[in-house]
Amino acid sequence: MAASSVTVRSGGRLLATARAVRSGRPRTLLAAHCPGSDANLGDQRRAISRAAYTEMHRRSVEDREKFWAEAAADIVWSKPYEKVLEKLEEPFYRWFPGGELNVCYNAVDRHVDEGNGSRTALIYDSPLTGQLRTFSYTQLQHEIAKLAGMLKHQGVEKGDTVVIYMPMIPEAVFAMLACARLGAPHSVVFGGFGAQELAVRIDDAKPKVVLAASCGVEPNRIVPYKPMLDGALATAKHQPAHCIVKQRPELCAEMGPRDLDWDAAVSAATPCRECVPVGSNDPLYILYTSGTTGTPKGVVRDTAGYAVSLKWSMGAFMNTFPGETYWAASDIGWVVGHSYIVYAPLLQGCATVLYEGKPVGTPDAGAFWRVIQQHKVRGFFVAPTGLRAVRKEDPHLEFIRKYDISTLRTLFVAGERCDPETSKTFAKALGVPVFDNWWQTETGSPICGFQDDAIGRKDGSTSLPMPGYEICVMGADGQPISKVDVPGPLAAKLPLPPGTFPTLWNNDAGYVKAYMETYKGYYSTGDAGVLDADGYVTVLERTDDVINVAAHRISCGSLEASVKAHPDVNDCAAVGASCPVKGQVPLVLVVLMDGVSRTHAEVAQDLVQKVRQDVGPIATPAAVGVVDQLPKTRSGKVLRKNIRGLADGKPVPVPGTIENPAAVDMVAAKLADLGFPLA
Repeated sequence: MAASSVTVRSGGRLLATARAVRSGRPRTLLAAHCPGSDANLGDQRRAISRAAYTEMHRRSVEDREKFWAEAAADIVWSKPYEKVLEKLEEPFYRWFPGGELNVCYNAVDRHVDEGNGSRTALIYDSPLTGQLRTFSYTQLQHEIAKLAGMLKHQGVEKGDTVVIYMPMIPEAVFAMLACARLGAPHSVVFGGFGAQELAVRIDDAKPKVVLAASCGVEPNRIVPYKPMLDGALATAKHQPAHCIVKQRPELCAEMGPRDLDWDAAVSAATPCRECVPVGSNDPLYILYTSGTTGTPKGVVRDTAGYAVSLKWSMGAFMNTFPGETYWAASDIGWVVGHSYIVYAPLLQGCATVLYEGKPVGTPDAGAFWRVIQQHKVRGFFVAPTGLRAVRKEDPHLEFIRKYDISTLRTLFVAGERCDPETSKTFAKALGVPVFDNWWQTETGSPICGFQDDAIGRKDGSTSLPMPGYEICVMGADGQPISKVDVPGPLAAKLPLPPGTFPTLWNNDAGYVKAYMETYKGYYSTGDAGVLDADGYVTVLERTDDVINVAAHRISCGSLEASVKAHPDVNDCAAVGASCPVKGQVPLVLVVLMDGVSRTHAEVAQDLVQKVRQDVGPIATPAAVGVVDQLPKTRSGKVLRKNIRGLADGKPVPVPGTIENPAAVDMVAAKLADLGFPLA
């Protein structure tokens, strides 16, 4: 491999000159389609040829060091890494050990140094507050430097942790990047999270300071954040030195002795112009995800592997390039927001949209399409639940025709299983390729998503594994199953590619026990699915979302796919309810489209017959209930465990990530009407 000299600058100051491996830029692997250039792009199939995909994937697992060294050449290093991959005692390993870099430099300062400071970096679009603000890369650099200077003035140094408890406002992005600038790992906690959940995260992360906002803004209410932060600190064992609060005009928070006003503190500090180099394997951030017991687990994201994988993914998979606009309609509290609102688009030199709004109600079901038109969005990432919310209010997707979305090149969906009906409907309506992709907080970016251009999209499937992933369906003997179309637990062979989690925060033992012990040499994903003859991966459900009816195992995913294909159904959840005779019976809850005139009983009877026909008589639902909404997390995942618990008369604690707490009571009342729990 050839080597060349790389100059690293931060804020215009020379930091270091290093030697870095450069053996070519990664190739663009998705075809760059623009709507309107093809008569029927909704059904077009071009993605990547099987030959190109096979060669790419083969290199990524058989010659992984060279493959990822090529990708690493697109990152600016302040010190070259010593090797690409270092294997430690199983199951641990390290990517790019010995190197040094700074992600804030690569995401912001680099573009300024390379003469692209005037390019748009951040678009803050808030229909909830009526604000629209844009920041160039130079302006973004200035804001980050000021905030980093303030944090430094408050004693935050390399290695210190900072908790960020904020809504979708520009200051939240400044905060993440200012921490990265200083080499201080951040932990973003959803703005509006309950005090108890926040306290647990503060005790685990042990932040030197907490960055917060006075409130969040919802379509019909203002959510005060400061009382929840105060409540969390009243019970937390760890006490940060300061809470620095951004006062929003919608609600001013009452300040206490340890609290500092954000604007005043920033104004009083000297901007931090330089980026602090950190080790390749130093943590960039900690992101908490609930475990099977409900106890949060701090997923650690290392610095170098994450930067390399995200930069590679923007061109090679997300198909969005410097100077173009990318929009992930997510929240910075989720891993999608970390990766594809903040870090990946900025690493690529794109404009990223920070959207403070909802799919519907801000002001209507055309919100997505308005943003795409106004900001000339090329790549659009959204959870299927967001698309279903749009379709519920606009069943025929008439709002799409009101906007010029001709800039849109690709739609990416993830966060939960995308039912085939949603995939097909939006591919046809938007006239762009739809890439359903599967990933987790632990992986940091997609596990699967590539499509063979000769096969195209298989609705309901997340398609082919990404580079570096060797996905297997595991059998009862703990070994991979060689047969195709056999459902089972999904696992990935170690080592995982760069950007995935190397461990849990201060919990190596928990990392091994939760993810690496079940199948030796493999990462246990906790998801179940199948691999077909074409190598496409279909994720069906979590491994505990399988119903055992009279010794017959039935996938909840197959039931839900059947139900969601009914024209009157917008969303649904299928669970297994305890039965004294059959062990379990299928139970289905549905949310109907707006304007359905048929009675609930008529729709329920339709669905019972449809499931019998589509899945089989053994899968016939014992009951179908119609509800106004399903209990979901803020990322759109249905709380099936809670529904199952209510159906069995054994309520499960509701996680702090719930979006709509009232939905739990609605479901409980409906289940009681349906006669659950069964005698």
